[in-house]
Amino acid sequence: MAAAKSELHGVLVVDKPAGMTSHDVVARVRRAAGQKSVGHAGTLDPMASGVLVVLLGEATKLTPWVTADDKAYACTLQLGVETASGDADGAVTREKPLDDALVHGLARAAAGAVFPELEHALAAERARTEQVPPSVSAIHVNGERAYERVRRGEEVVLEPRPVAVRALEAESVDAHGGRITCTLHVSKGYYVRAFARDFAASLDTLAHLTALRRLRSGSFHLEDALALEALTREAISGALVPCEAAAVRVLPALRLDAENVIRARQGKRFPWPAELGVGPHAWLDDAGMLVAVGEAREGLACVTRGFFAAPPQSG
Repeated sequence: MAAAKSELHGVLVVDKPAGMTSHDVVARVRRAAGQKSVGHAGTLDPMASGVLVVLLGEATKLTPWVTADDKAYACTLQLGVETASGDADGAVTREKPLDDALVHGLARAAAGAVFPELEHALAAERARTEQVPPSVSAIHVNGERAYERVRRGEEVVLEPRPVAVRALEAESVDAHGGRITCTLHVSKGYYVRAFARDFAASLDTLAHLTALRRLRSGSFHLEDALALEALTREAISGALVPCEAAAVRVLPALRLDAENVIRARQGKRFPWPAELGVGPHAWLDDAGMLVAVGEAREGLACVTRGFFAAPPQSG
């Protein structure tokens, strides 16, 4: 009888193709890896492509901290047309032909000249501190996801949420096609579909996304991603970022001595180094293995999530 394959543990970057849900990708990884303990950090809409961070085994415990990082995107907006979902997958709800002044201004921008209205719209978005999420979103409203209420025909208006725009640039402009391609570096919780809506409103028009590609999620980049067709157990095992390496990408590290490793594994508290400040840290043993994620509470180190030492990997 063949020996059972050990479970894989770590973080995998997958280049999600457009037309699939994030759950579809997770299911593919589960089948390829031959294990159930697989999740993802940061959902991508079906029409979107690019970086999907997938977590296997013990790494699934890192989800809250992996999802907290900034994201970077490239997107294309189609001006003059609004859809129910804010992207190309939704039904058209409104149209507003671009007026001659806007087309002329966009043509000037495409030729490298300054178009003040476009610069104003970009500046307004860069200064954004709050954003109203699209009604077709996975946000819970009274225990139910907003998009489920919208599908029943209910009107859903969500409350603004704090966001930050670290960088935003218009990379190309197609004046006669009414399309603008932008790159964005934004905080967690920022909706690029809402950007299309708000950016278009600044130009006194409508818009929806025709393309969206995530270029980066925190420290996990597109150039490190596996293509969907390359998902084999061997390829996954070779591309995995180990739990301890992934943890120190998203959290500051705290090295524990042998005595405190034992305390941490037993869920006991111990004195917190005051110079570290507050907030979660990745706790590592002398060998650099991930013991726990923990933080200070009333001056004592407290375990938030414990980790077991991963067994040796097998292909």
